[in-house]
Amino acid sequence: MAKQTRQIYVQKSLALGLVITLSILRLAPAEAQGVTIEVTGGTYSGIPISIVPFSINGAPDPNLQPAEIVEANLRGSGRFEVIPEEQHLSRPDSLDKVNYRDWRLIKSELLVIGKIFNLGNDRYEVRFRLLDVFGETQLVGKKFVVPAKNMRQAAHQISDEIYEQMVGRPGGFDNAIAYVHVRTTEEGKSYRLQIADSDGWNPKTILESPYAILSPSWSPDASQIAYVSFEDDKTRIFIQNVWTGERTAIDGFEGLNTAPSWSPDGTKLALTLSRDGNPEIYVYDISTNVARRITRHTAIDTEATWSPDGKTLIFTSGRAGRPHIYSVPVDGGKPTRLTRDGSYNAGATHSPDGSQIAMITNQGNGYKIGLYSVRDSIGTVTELSTAGQSEFVRYSPSGDILVFATIIGSQSRLSTISINGQVQRFLKYEDGAYREPAWSPISLNQ
Repeated sequence: MAKQTRQIYVQKSLALGLVITLSILRLAPAEAQGVTIEVTGGTYSGIPISIVPFSINGAPDPNLQPAEIVEANLRGSGRFEVIPEEQHLSRPDSLDKVNYRDWRLIKSELLVIGKIFNLGNDRYEVRFRLLDVFGETQLVGKKFVVPAKNMRQAAHQISDEIYEQMVGRPGGFDNAIAYVHVRTTEEGKSYRLQIADSDGWNPKTILESPYAILSPSWSPDASQIAYVSFEDDKTRIFIQNVWTGERTAIDGFEGLNTAPSWSPDGTKLALTLSRDGNPEIYVYDISTNVARRITRHTAIDTEATWSPDGKTLIFTSGRAGRPHIYSVPVDGGKPTRLTRDGSYNAGATHSPDGSQIAMITNQGNGYKIGLYSVRDSIGTVTELSTAGQSEFVRYSPSGDILVFATIIGSQSRLSTISINGQVQRFLKYEDGAYREPAWSPISLNQ
């Protein structure tokens, strides 16, 4: 069905239904069985690091071993080469037990050790240290006190501490992802807007509806999500509070209302509206309820997202006969075509530092993730080799990881891939179809 959707897109007519098609038909049902995290592909060229399993004193379920989660996170970033545990020559859990020579022999540059103490009353103290093997010094050392149910959160926070110490910017492992989960029941399809840990664990449903839900977009402070709902047989845009569930509908304009995207300052949304007859890009001021038109063309313009500085919008347009990515100043003006490679480029989003744009592209090898350098003046799109057919992509806060929806056979799943293309990681999932993931800009646990 997703392939059919894209064929419709490139037809000469590029009719009104196209804008809906770009999103709604991505919600094709798929059946899948629950699995644990998988890591596939790639040789690693990052920083060699050894992560020793934490010693546990009266700990909870050993499946919650923090070291395993930290390893999966760091490996998935493409920035670290995790040395397998079977190569370790010792298993220290404190500084006095570390023999740095053991780790130099296996060419490890970094070492992570830790302990877990049972404090009673379902409280656990988790300690970890990040050590420089060749400098024989401690780079980071912290402790967390958590209930058993938050052991995964502690592991994500440890991952963030290590990542930021070595890379110099937040990793986002303790942040959440939002996505649409579609299940088929006896009563029909059930659409759920869910949030979960960055690896897919601990999903929570914040909205369930018999109507299709599309295009979740986080506010900059991660307190709200804007999305599209097909309630009352028309497209409506809602803003929902993540914590309370309270939601507000944006004043409905005539025609299509879709593809919301928050501005970096949280005061505006970029939208696709057809209130003037043709789907165009608008900027909607949340405080004044005024929508200002940005594009004017007989073709379909849709899927606008913001540059990190808030000065530019990038969007998908069929004005060249096929879908390509264009850029336009947020105050309006003549759009500039960015992409020229391939037969299909759509659903673009900026990296957090603004230097790169990710999108879904077809360069003749199916629908994959494409990367475009903002400094490139000739429209080159570099394709990442991924398992399955990619449908929707967004950056992690670090900019080193992309989260995306992919179809493998009849299964629709969420996955991440490092921007160097070395590591693809499938997220935990249940039966049903997973669509349109978005990584929260900050942690919900702050």
